[in-house]
Amino acid sequence: MKLAIMQPYLFPYAGYFNLLEQVDHFVFYDDVNFIKGGWINRNRLILSGEVNYFTVPLQGASPNLKINQIRVQPRKVWERKVLESIRQSYSKAPNFHFCFDLIKDVFDTESEQIAVLAKRSVIKVSERLGYSNVFTDSSEKYGNSLLSGAERVIDICKLEGASTYINLPGGKALYDQLSFAKAGVELRFSRPALVSYEQFGKNFEAGLSIIDMMMFNSFEECVALIAQERSE
Repeated sequence: MKLAIMQPYLFPYAGYFNLLEQVDHFVFYDDVNFIKGGWINRNRLILSGEVNYFTVPLQGASPNLKINQIRVQPRKVWERKVLESIRQSYSKAPNFHFCFDLIKDVFDTESEQIAVLAKRSVIKVSERLGYSNVFTDSSEKYGNSLLSGAERVIDICKLEGASTYINLPGGKALYDQLSFAKAGVELRFSRPALVSYEQFGKNFEAGLSIIDMMMFNSFEECVALIAQERSE
């Protein structure tokens, strides 16, 4: 069984979904410390012709709190503004209506937790793309929050019976093959290609939120784009 562990990000970039589509079980790391300026409550799109952030504002966000302890501001404060910004910038995109309905569906929750909103963005996009992963929250099952780093990741792999752990390329600086091999787990890293696609005829901007890809491509085309990987 192949497993991945990632913090819940808000409509993350294609590389996040490239990782997700390679595994059977995906664990949301929702009980680790919140990182300000990260991807948990914001991401990038082409807004008003330029690459800019869209952000869900938070209440009392602090790196001393866990992700699942952070609350969002009431939807009436930000939802209309965020949706209108996306509508104005992408209304002429070929897959706008299907994608925009998906965004509204993600936002349609009474939960006040940013972890829930971010997880919804990942799960609902995954469902629309046809992925069939098992999703688990790290806060709900493992009882190993006192562990950290590779030690905790390996423990989750052992608890789930995972034979392979796959991480995004940035994890190469954090994990080593030997530690995982000693625990009987193969460590692998994804290689997302982030291939270009048409964006209103302008120079391609890579690494934007998955929303951008879904605006310009059918969901079936997104699956093919996401699956492409760089050669070694």
